[in-house]
Amino acid sequence: MGLSKLGIFHTAIGVIAIIAAVIAFIRSGKIDLNKLPGKIYFYFTLITSLTALGLSSIKGVNPGHILALLIVVLISVAYFLHAKKPGNNRARYIETFFLSFSFFLSIIPTVNETFNRIPAGHPLAHGPKDPLIAKTLLLLLILLIVGSVLQFRQQRKMNKLA
Repeated sequence: MGLSKLGIFHTAIGVIAIIAAVIAFIRSGKIDLNKLPGKIYFYFTLITSLTALGLSSIKGVNPGHILALLIVVLISVAYFLHAKKPGNNRARYIETFFLSFSFFLSIIPTVNETFNRIPAGHPLAHGPKDPLIAKTLLLLLILLIVGSVLQFRQQRKMNKLA
């Protein structure tokens, strides 16, 4: 199954957003909207989520559209908190979690699409209910939980210093 021009654009922008998030996690332990990788993640995730609304193999609203809209809400609230509630305070907990959770939600269709398409001709998975996809997403959920706990601990230290 080939990709449309919108699908190719959506995929390219989405890959850049994911790479930016991974760089942000490695460098800062979180997606920091004050830093370039965080800014790239925000804007490219916004574009990726909005273009996802134009992609569908079935007519009408589907779970992918709902997921894309949820991601837009999460990153928008995080951006609002970042812009309107500066400093090390309670808003940073929500901002950090919403950005991390949006990354996790972005990974769900990424894992599904990648595993069902690669390698060409002999994909790793056969449908969204494939056990490999479920195990991979479970591992990523565990990483989200552990990462969030570590991020909250780091933020608590920063709040105490302020």
